[in-house]
Amino acid sequence: MFPFSRYLLSFMLLVFLAGSCDGGPLIIQKKVDIRITNDLGTGANLTHHCKSKDDDLGTHVLAPNQLFEWGFRPNFWGTTLYYCQFRFGSETHWFNIYVEKRDASRCDDKCWWMVGPIGACLLDSRFGIYDRCEGWNDPQYLEGNEKKGK
Repeated sequence: MFPFSRYLLSFMLLVFLAGSCDGGPLIIQKKVDIRITNDLGTGANLTHHCKSKDDDLGTHVLAPNQLFEWGFRPNFWGTTLYYCQFRFGSETHWFNIYVEKRDASRCDDKCWWMVGPIGACLLDSRFGIYDRCEGWNDPQYLEGNEKKGK
């Protein structure tokens, strides 16, 4: 074996072992479960359309207290972003439902959101309550300053 190949193999083994310290190999990210629940509290349906750069989940209508759920593995670079358009009554709003830099540490593998009239609240799994609330995003404030979903 050439000396370069030996160094390369050693480096690859080191990277793999370092990535295994959190319970899994570096290149295989934990699956994240996203859940959206209609918590409008008005008896209104909540229409949502969620997508990422690579996946379009389509448009779905949630009756009061109904939920929609999907899972994915975050990308290797730590830049995964899912954003949703929400419509109810005459209102239309946008919300970044998963931003890896924001959510990877605070919701681990379960990012469960209750969507209400003024924004979304994230489940704090330590206490079992939805107390991490955030307001809506306007399109000009979405990551990358791009108009998403149009």
